Parts: sequence; C-alpha cells; structure tokens
Amino acid sequence: MKNLFLIVSCCVLTINTFAQNIVTETESGDSETTISQTPIAIIPEPVSLMKKAGSFTLPENVIIQALKGADLKQSIDFLSSRITVATGKFVSTLNNAAHPTIKLILNSQIDPQLGSEGYKLNVNPTQIVITANKPAGIFYGAQSLIQLFPVEIESKELVNDVKWKLPCVDVVDYPKLGWRGLMFDVARHFFTKEEVKHFIDDMVRYKFNLLHLHLADDEGWRIEIKGLPKLTEVGAWSVKKTGTFGDFIPPTADEPRTYGGFYTQEDIKELVQYAQERFVNILPEIDVPGHSLAVIASYPDLSCTPEAVNYKVRSGEKIMDWSRGAPPIALVDNTLCPANEKVYSFLDTVITQVAQLFPFEYIHMGGDEASHNFWEKNEQVKQLMLREGLKTIPQVQAYFEKRVEQIVIAKGKKFMGWDEILDGGISPTAAVMSWRGMKYGIQAANDKHNVVMSPTEFAYLDYMQADVSTEPKVYASLRLNKVYQFNPVPTGVNAQYIIGGQANLWTEQVYNFRQVEYMLWPRAFAISESIWSPIEKKNWTNFVDRTEQHFKRLDLAEVKYSPAIYDPIITVKRSADKQLLIELTPEVDNLEIYYSFDNSTPDRFYPKYTSALQVPKDASLLKIITYRGKQPIGRLISVPVADLQKRAR
Repeated sequence: MKNLFLIVSCCVLTINTFAQNIVTETESGDSETTISQTPIAIIPEPVSLMKKAGSFTLPENVIIQALKGADLKQSIDFLSSRITVATGKFVSTLNNAAHPTIKLILNSQIDPQLGSEGYKLNVNPTQIVITANKPAGIFYGAQSLIQLFPVEIESKELVNDVKWKLPCVDVVDYPKLGWRGLMFDVARHFFTKEEVKHFIDDMVRYKFNLLHLHLADDEGWRIEIKGLPKLTEVGAWSVKKTGTFGDFIPPTADEPRTYGGFYTQEDIKELVQYAQERFVNILPEIDVPGHSLAVIASYPDLSCTPEAVNYKVRSGEKIMDWSRGAPPIALVDNTLCPANEKVYSFLDTVITQVAQLFPFEYIHMGGDEASHNFWEKNEQVKQLMLREGLKTIPQVQAYFEKRVEQIVIAKGKKFMGWDEILDGGISPTAAVMSWRGMKYGIQAANDKHNVVMSPTEFAYLDYMQADVSTEPKVYASLRLNKVYQFNPVPTGVNAQYIIGGQANLWTEQVYNFRQVEYMLWPRAFAISESIWSPIEKKNWTNFVDRTEQHFKRLDLAEVKYSPAIYDPIITVKRSADKQLLIELTPEVDNLEIYYSFDNSTPDRFYPKYTSALQVPKDASLLKIITYRGKQPIGRLISVPVADLQKRAR
C-alpha cells in the first residue's frame, strides 16, 4: 500500500521518509498538513526551488556552525538576531558541532553555477545547510531562509504559541544581474544617517546590492567637502514647507532656513562600512551641470549669471517651466557655467574627496535636465563654442561632461551619467544610466557603453501607484503590474553591456521615511524579481500570491507599504452621446468592486460593479471599495464627479 500511495501521489519519497512523516503527523496533529499547505513565498523568485516532503522544527537550542574567520559574521549575526527576537530560542555559534542546526559552508572548490552571490539552501527534517562560493551568497541564502519561516519571524518582539516549522526544500539560486540597485534621493528632503541604514536593511531583504545616493540637487547639498564650507553652511538648508512640492510660494527673506542637513565625512564612512557589511555598494551622485542651485547659492561665481548672487537654495517653489517639454526653461539659472574654469577646479576638489570616501568603482555625475536658455544668451558660453568649435548647446554640455569624466578618471574612478550625456556626443569610456526609456540604454549598450537600466515606464517609484485621489499628486502613474513587466535585458540589445538595473525614488513629494517605505513596497519586490530572477520564472499571479504573504511580514516588521493592488484602476471615457462612462478594473484577481453615488459608504450589500458606470444626473461623488469574499480588502476611494469630468476632457 505504501508503494501504491507513493505512485498515486507522485512523490519522490523513500518508504523510510514516508514512514517518518506518518510518525510526525501522529505526534504533532495537523502540523505537517499545515506546513504542506503553507505557500512558499520567496522574493525574488529563486532560480530553482524543489519542495520536499516533511518539515524542519526549530529546536530550543539553535546551533549555527560556520568556520571561524570566514567572513560570515554578518550572516551569523543576522540569523541569530532574527531567530532570537521572535522565537525566544537560544542561539549559539560553534566552529565544529556534533549536531548543528544551521550549517553555513563556503565551498572549498568554486561552484561556477553560483558565481559570487549565488547559494544553495537545503532544509531537511534535521538540519539546514547553506552553501556558497562567497560570503555574499551565504548572506542571500540567509535572507531566503528567513522567508521560509512562519511570517511571525518578522516580529520585533517575542511571539508565543507559534510552531516554528519550515518546509523542507532544495534551493539553487543566483542573480541575473550584478548591479541590483535602488536610488534614494536624499537631496530634495534630507534623511538621517539612521534612516539610510534602515533603507539598507530593508533593501537587502530582497537581495538588492547597490544603493545609489542622490547627494546634491537644487534643494540641498548633502555631503561635507573640506575646504568648501559654504556647501553645507548655505547649500544644505532651506525653508521648511508643507504641502505640494513645486507649488509653494517663494519664501520671504526673513523666513528661517533651518530645514535640511548633511552627512559629515565621518557619517559617510560609517554608512559605507554599514553597507559593505551587508554586501551593498554605495554609488554617490553629484548632479551637475543642472540641478545645481544649492551649489550656486553657496558659490555664485560658479554660475554664468550675475544675478546668481541673489539666489537661495530652493524650498519647493517653481523654478522651471516644463510647458514646452525637455529641456525645461529655467526661471533661475540652476546650471554650473561650462565656460568657467573655476567650475572645473571646484569639481576637482569635490570629486577628489568623494572618490576617497566611496570605494565603489563608479561616481555618478548626473547630467540630466540641464536647461539651455541661460547658456544660449551667455557671452562666455558663446566664446567657448567659438574656441572649441561647438555648434550646438548639447555639444556644450558634452564638452562639460567629457572634462568632468577626465577628472573622475584621474581619481581612479569610472564616470557614469544620466542618458542625456548621449545627446551631444559621449566619451567611449562613459557609462550610462538610462532613465528616459529603454531605447537610450539599448542605443548605449549597442555602442558598447556599460548601461544600467532604470527607465521611467517601469522603475520610477516616485510615480503614483494608485488612483490620483489616493496619492500625493505626481505627474505620472506606475502601478505594480507595470513594474513587474520590467525586463532590463530586452531583445535587440548587446546584453554583455547591461551591467544592471535599478529603481529610482525621487523624493519631491516624499517628506518622511514612512512615505519612503510606502513608495518602495511592494513595487521594489517587482524590481528585485526583474533583476535577480530568470525571466522565464516570472509569473504575475504567482508573484501577487507571494506579495500578499510578504504584506503580512511587512506588517509584523512595522514596515509601511502600499495596498494599491487592491484598488481598482479608474478609467474615464465619454460615450458617443458625450455621457460620462467610468470603468473600474481590478489589478489582481478575485476582487469584487462595490460603489455608491449617493454619498453613503458602500459595502458588499451595495451595487456590484459589472460594467461601465453612467453617472446619475445630480450625483456629485463616487465612492468605491473592493472586497475579497465577505471581507473588505481595498481602501475606500472617494472621487468627486467634477474631477471625473475633468479626466474625460
């Protein structure tokens, strides 16, 4: 009968293993059944995961075995802390134990399949084993291991009455791309050193290994530079404003400039070390020649414009006119002067110190959205064009970028810029971060430039992720489903030059760290899977199921996230007879949408959405809520009919 059972159930179990499972079932009731039914929800999806029969039960005394001096301290500390806090178990570390609970093994012979960041994770009924070629692989294996635990492992305090069981699995996993980044804009609003550490802790859960710090912009200069004290005395501070960034009334002269901050060089060293211990590189960005108002307010002689002596660090007032598209028309000259030799001396000082502080091989020098209107009428720039044989303003910027690249190279670093650096001609050695779309990255890679893909249509996490009625208003939207479609290595590209992919979080409308989390998660889940997992492993329905499991984890970890996947997509059209038609489309399956036009709050006993809605003649407000079965799952959304009318214009 045992053999017949094995054949019918298609299990790859031995009779002994099957018998062992029966004993376990008898001893622990339905625990094995519960484990077998609990979905495995690792993000990003591993290259290979085989679920086996049986489960592992965490003992009262947990022994982690690892070779002394093998650079595994971070992985050991991570596992020890996470297990101890939530489970209350006693965790110890031994170099050589008779019966270790968790074994961390660095391969004595390199496994070429795993590379430097891959790992193998084996969970069987008696032991957990993580093997890798390098310590980074052990660390990522530990991240996956924690995701196999019951969700309560994420708790910041002891959780009682949990059966600490894990499913038995064999995992083989390694990343698709070596550069797996998140950009954190700390210039628009300053975020503290501790908040940056928190950001790093959150990103490594999902196997990101590159933190791009946007350190300078019109709203603030965030890094101490010795010998240039005004950068932080003046350039790091603005007037505190609350509301919608970009629409603020210009500050008066007497309003205090006390909002902001900066990182000392000791802070930077601390952050770099903190990141390195977690196998994260930090890419510094100093954005020039545009986005430089904080620099110019500090040192006006770096501008082409005499009026710069009156400029102040931006506090969120309008300084650019985007009505004609890119490049924008600058209302104040926020660009460094490409014809001023002082600019290159200034940048030499800055880049020298940045290069010393950040060990990562690249320095990002911006290059995006530089306005041209002040350059076009400037006599110094005209003389530069005549002297250097430059025919167009994009060529002027290309001249600037090439000179800056030579400074970067002289400091032993590699130069990277936003894809605008392609416009006027680019040095053969420059690397490109493609943000205006995939096409610029494809062009650059096919021209044999190293490329990091971070296109707006998939990877801009400052964009709204739900209906505008629920979000701080930004000029574009990017829902989770679209993010999940990101493929950083598209067909038709020279793949060897795609060194990575990343998502960018600009913070104009992000005033605090809780909102940082809300904008990142769960969209950064989708990015992590796009840059780590094989493309053939990506499956939207499966990803949503795993995301919902991780919502429970984020709740317990007290990490904020967006529930936007439960909000319907609201599309407004007009019928042939000009009547307003409202379509409500769920982003995920198994949701039902209920609505009202009578100003009351709908529940599942209200009208259910089945087809496009026509607005009753005198209605002024549409309210929407989604349910899964009998439980409300989405947010209550209220949209004035007047706003819907505007959307249909």
